Amino acid sequence: MPHPLSGRVCGCQYKQNETGLGMAKRHWERHRTKSIGWLRAAVLGANDGIVSTASLVLGVAAAHASHGGVMVAGVAGLVAGAMSMAAGEYVSVHSQADTEQADLERERKELQSDDQGEHRELAAIYVGRGLDPELANKVADQLMARDALGAHAAMNSASPKR
Repeated sequence: MPHPLSGRVCGCQYKQNETGLGMAKRHWERHRTKSIGWLRAAVLGANDGIVSTASLVLGVAAAHASHGGVMVAGVAGLVAGAMSMAAGEYVSVHSQADTEQADLERERKELQSDDQGEHRELAAIYVGRGLDPELANKVADQLMARDALGAHAAMNSASPKR
């Protein structure tokens, strides 16, 4: 089962607790909002490729080029567009990975230099999301005891943009 914050598949299982309260059985939810970026990129890329190639072919044909010339221009436009999209995606993915790695390293240093300040920061995020301060501190305690860096990384990626 992937991590619940990954946006892929979330499996939750609730059991009867010590107070005797029954909870829901296992259920699976598919959250697609975090992983749908590929579809947007594919649609925009396909649209860009169709429009730019069609425009190139129309321009060459309007210049009264031969049938072979129009075909060569069309194929050259498709190849150039594909190479451009691939290079752009490669650079984009690696830039994002580098930025995320730098953020993790910064967070790691902050945890080493000011553990209590990072605890307060994490608790404040939960207070801002509606938990009362006592519960927010308990949540921060448990998350940081298990995986302090992961707790901060997950909250930073899930925090609303300001």
